[in-house]
Amino acid sequence: MVLLASLVVLVARAYGVSVVPQFGEVRRVVEASGPWGPVVFVLLQVLLNVPPFPRTVFTVSAGVLFGAVSGTLLTLVATALAAIVAFLLVRVTGGRMVARWAEHPRAVWVRRRLDHHGTLAVTSLRLIPMVPFAAMNYLAGLSAVRFWPYLVGTILGSAPSTIAMVALGDAVTGHLPPSLLLVSGVCALLGLGGVLLAARRPLPDEPAA
Repeated sequence: MVLLASLVVLVARAYGVSVVPQFGEVRRVVEASGPWGPVVFVLLQVLLNVPPFPRTVFTVSAGVLFGAVSGTLLTLVATALAAIVAFLLVRVTGGRMVARWAEHPRAVWVRRRLDHHGTLAVTSLRLIPMVPFAAMNYLAGLSAVRFWPYLVGTILGSAPSTIAMVALGDAVTGHLPPSLLLVSGVCALLGLGGVLLAARRPLPDEPAA
């Protein structure tokens, strides 16, 4: 994982972007890319989201740069691709890249739910803000969850917070319709509901809450 993060840092610096970029950096790179801006935005987000680097700036920037609808779609595509790459990296390497912290009690809690509950577990865990995006990707790769349930759950579980944050970014420009503000609020509430869903879903050897 340290090697992967180091490679990402080198590539990001080659393009003049820090590993925790500011909005101005993202906008500069996207605008300099002309009609390829959306593609570059997605690739840059994937590059910096496979390692455990923060992704909030990309989500908010998407709303400012592309608007609520296009920004949400681009961010979800980037989110799905980053999740796929991290998942497959762990599967291909046999989990060696993250084995050091995989037995942490919280990591074990997440893995056990992924092992037994598939798409529902992935979706509900993605809705929980306290479960970091990158860590979830790695733990899914270590678990018994299959690829398609993982991908579907990732998209479904990431959508509420993505819509809310992209809408927030679009609101800064003053172009956001009031109806989308309502949608972003509902999505934020759905995200909070994920905490209750994951906590109350029992494992086979646990009593129901």
